[in-house]
Amino acid sequence: MTTAHPTTVADSGDSRRGIAWMLLTMFLFVSMDAIVKHLLQTYPVPQVAWARFFFHTVLLAAVLGRRLPATFATRRRGLQVLRSGLLTVTTLQFFGGLYFLPLAEMTAIMQSAPLLVTALSLPLLGEHVGIRRWAGVAVGFAGALIIIRPGTEAMQLAALLPLGAALTFALYQITTRILSRTDATFNTLLYTPLIGAIALSIAAPFFWVMPDLEGWVLMILTGMFGGLGHFTMIRAFTWAPAATVSPFGYSALVWAALFGLVLFGDFPDAWTIAGALVIVGSGLYILHREHMRRRHGPDVANS
Repeated sequence: MTTAHPTTVADSGDSRRGIAWMLLTMFLFVSMDAIVKHLLQTYPVPQVAWARFFFHTVLLAAVLGRRLPATFATRRRGLQVLRSGLLTVTTLQFFGGLYFLPLAEMTAIMQSAPLLVTALSLPLLGEHVGIRRWAGVAVGFAGALIIIRPGTEAMQLAALLPLGAALTFALYQITTRILSRTDATFNTLLYTPLIGAIALSIAAPFFWVMPDLEGWVLMILTGMFGGLGHFTMIRAFTWAPAATVSPFGYSALVWAALFGLVLFGDFPDAWTIAGALVIVGSGLYILHREHMRRRHGPDVANS
């Protein structure tokens, strides 16, 4: 759940590699979410969230080895801590929602995060957002409301959790953009799970349920899949431009529907499918307008 800025892409073969890495990224993240939903049937949210961050940190420490102390160096430590804290809050909200809601529904609502990034780019990054992209954001938010259906019996307070998670994840992505201007990728990658690992190591003992062997294995896998997902996403954006690989992030909806059906007997209802299609459509439209803006500059600056 991080972003990186792409390097120059040499050919279509590089783009195919980037797409393959993004598809693998979504598989890893949704696999992690499916494991989490299973664990939440036995273990409390803070404990499962602790496992996600703790074992992610262990994986990073093992990979970095002797480079670990030097990787802590950062020009903007406060912003790194804030970013890590935002991911922690996002994770707690998302895991809390997974306890109550189907995996596909949670995943679909979280797809509104890129739309919120667009909406927040003006006040937080000073980036211009044209009327057409604002329209795309509004349509995407309508898609989220289709899934949640406020004012109906289907509406649950738990449905507000993925919306909150989408908002804090959008803020997390924006801080990632800001940090990319000053800090190296591995510096930011190291700080990603740090606050979650520290804060939840303090909180987890108050909620602790002793895991059995299966529980420990699945908790370790949660952290490993989360950590690997961040790495594979960086690889995706390294091989190909964001405009090329970002649409394949919507493959998470397919994995979520499959895992939900096979593992939990859940299949998205018509409202969830309709809302997801609206969100995906608006997201692809905004990506298209962003691509046009970058290609033509001022000619489409107000669109």
